[in-house]
Amino acid sequence: MQILAAGSKHRRRARGLGGFTLLELLVVLSIMALATVGVGLSMRDGTQAKLERDAERLAALLESARAQSRASGVPVRWLALPEGFRFDGLPSQHPLPTRWLDPSTHVRGPGHLVLGPEPLIGPQQVILTQSGHPEHALRVATDGLRPFAVGAVQ
Repeated sequence: MQILAAGSKHRRRARGLGGFTLLELLVVLSIMALATVGVGLSMRDGTQAKLERDAERLAALLESARAQSRASGVPVRWLALPEGFRFDGLPSQHPLPTRWLDPSTHVRGPGHLVLGPEPLIGPQQVILTQSGHPEHALRVATDGLRPFAVGAVQ
């Protein structure tokens, strides 16, 4: 008869505990969970991502136009158009873009903002949606003191 030392590999095999340890199983499960999260994030809805890009870009453009209005002392208005948008009152040497990055982006509701030249403007907002997905909507807004920011429609 064979005598085995405590903790030897032969003893584990003798008891039928061969295979994976609990720690090895936990490591594999953790790796699988991280991979699943990574795949889920990479498969985001393309429509929502395009809308977010247009909303962030619009917030930056509105802040740029607001700064130019304050610097020049000339009122600037932003108007939504069927094919894009336009800034009225900006000097021609600093033109800003007038088209959406995604042609299916459009404005829901009133499409006009007054951006200055006063340092404080009234609270204003624009709601952006996608033509094929009206359930996706984002709000680009300011309280008049803080910069324009993108948020969810409430």
